[in-house]
Amino acid sequence: MLSVIIATFDSERPLVPTLASLVSGATSGLVTEVVVADGGSRDETAAVADVAGCNFMVLDGPLGRRLKAVAATARAPWLLFLRPGIVLDQLWAGETRHFCEQRSAGARAAVFRRSAAVNSPWREMGSLLAAALGGKPRPGQGLVISKQFYDALGGHRDGAGDPEADLIRRIGRRRIVTLSSAAFAPDT
Repeated sequence: MLSVIIATFDSERPLVPTLASLVSGATSGLVTEVVVADGGSRDETAAVADVAGCNFMVLDGPLGRRLKAVAATARAPWLLFLRPGIVLDQLWAGETRHFCEQRSAGARAAVFRRSAAVNSPWREMGSLLAAALGGKPRPGQGLVISKQFYDALGGHRDGAGDPEADLIRRIGRRRIVTLSSAAFAPDT
C-alpha cells in the first residue's frame, strides 16, 4: 500500500533511526517497499540500506529530480517521503493506513505532527500549539500522498530551491491533513 522514499547523501547515521521507526509499518503490511534515493554517498549509507532490506538507487542530479525518478518507479499506490533522521512515533502505521483507506484521501495529502525532542515538554507544547493554530507543514514532517495525486501535481520540480517545500506549497494547506502521529528528529 505504501512506498517509502528517502533521499540521502552521506546519511549513514541519521538513516538508521529513520529505518528503525518504519519496522512497525513493514510488519503490519503497510509498507510495500523502502527506496533510498542516494546522491552519491561516500559513507556507509548503502550498507545501512542493504542491511535494512531497502532498494538502494544512486541517482545523479538535484534532489527534485531524484525524488521524482524514484516516485515514478514506486510499486505502491501511496508514497511516503521522509528525510533521513526523521523518526515516526509508534502509532504512525495505523493512522497512516486509516488515512490512505479513506475514500476522500485521493486528492489530499498528510503530514505527521511536528514534535520536539521527547525530553523537552516546552518545545513539545510549542509544537502542539503551532499545529493547532494551523502552522505551515514542513518537509521534516514527512509527506503521505497518493501516487496519482503526486503525478497530477507534476511531482517534485528541479528548479525549486527546496523541491520538498515547493511540493507542499503546491498541494496547499487546505488539502493537507496533519495526522496526530508525530515525526521528530531525536537529539544526537
